[in-house]
Amino acid sequence: MTHLEKARELRARTDVHFNCCQSVLVTFAEEMGLTEDQAYDLGANFGSGMRCGSVCGTLTAALMVLGMAHYPPEEADSFRRKFLADHGAVECAALLKKSHDAGIPRKEHCDGLVFEVVQALE
Repeated sequence: MTHLEKARELRARTDVHFNCCQSVLVTFAEEMGLTEDQAYDLGANFGSGMRCGSVCGTLTAALMVLGMAHYPPEEADSFRRKFLADHGAVECAALLKKSHDAGIPRKEHCDGLVFEVVQALE
């Protein structure tokens, strides 16, 4: 199973909710030396922009994955800058407002960011 297939599987589950951060972290748990349960727990408080509309959980998770993979800080910063350039914001609240104004449902918006970030990390 590819990382993207794993992320799609997690986002489709209805028996348990995976927030955006958890969806990325659990997808890359093995590469980070974590169990899926550990990755799920690690990301628990980073959904919805750290539960307060702050930095998008997908971006937070991506930076964690890059850190665990020993990517240089400059490359992680480049990832963050590209995310900002592509979306015009890094804050969950701003990203959700922009998608709401465009008529995109929240789940569809968040799923799209999860899948985009997972593909970029691959």
